[in-house]
Amino acid sequence: MTTVHIPERMDFSRVAPRVFKAVLALDAAARAGLDPVLLELVQIRASQLNRCAYCIDYHTSDARKAGETEERVNQLNAWEESSLYTAKERAALALTEAVTLLPQGVSDAVYDQAALHFEDAELAQLIALIFTVNAWNRMNVTTRKTPGTE
Repeated sequence: MTTVHIPERMDFSRVAPRVFKAVLALDAAARAGLDPVLLELVQIRASQLNRCAYCIDYHTSDARKAGETEERVNQLNAWEESSLYTAKERAALALTEAVTLLPQGVSDAVYDQAALHFEDAELAQLIALIFTVNAWNRMNVTTRKTPGTE
């Protein structure tokens, strides 16, 4: 099997350091109070939907460090058919998909299910996490950030 080298278009953090630092600050604020494993599952799932190889690589590594199992990471792409996720995780993943695939909208059913499992403050953090990972995905996909690089 031959790998294909896809060149990075730019080092965004170097070219736009103020914007990059602002997204880092947003990321830190969005993570506050969220379960580390749930946080990584949400970021992996959004990154899968956005086809961000860099973020998938980054967040699967962080998920393992946070104690996530290989089996759950491997089945995340088919979480709806898997029995490995709690009702709270499933609600978070459904919300992640709805926010990430925004043109389809966030239905009342999806939002209400998330609200059933997350109090308002935690739900706000979850929503912030989802739009933040989407910002990272868009930055890294556009600039072709290479997996395994800092």
